[in-house]
Amino acid sequence: MPRSTSYHEKLIQDLKDPLEAAAYIEVVLEESDPRMLSKALKNVIEAYGGIDQLSTQVQQVYHQLEQILSEKGEIEFYRLNSLLDALGLRLAVTVKP
Repeated sequence: MPRSTSYHEKLIQDLKDPLEAAAYIEVVLEESDPRMLSKALKNVIEAYGGIDQLSTQVQQVYHQLEQILSEKGEIEFYRLNSLLDALGLRLAVTVKP
């Protein structure tokens, strides 16, 4: 019997496509849950080859963001998101050309 693909394996495969990764993060941003954003970023980084594939500078930024997300929960970013929502606007994540 062929082995089935786990949800996580399928997700990581899908997130290798930059358009899928952008859409995934955009949906997570709409949820305004720092834990979900943290997990989503980990998944996208995994799909892109893991943290070791990122430059040292990007790794530092990622670790700083992780610290903020774990310590403060509600970060300023989500306040911006709430303000934009009240104005009938929203943040978007797109693929760089």
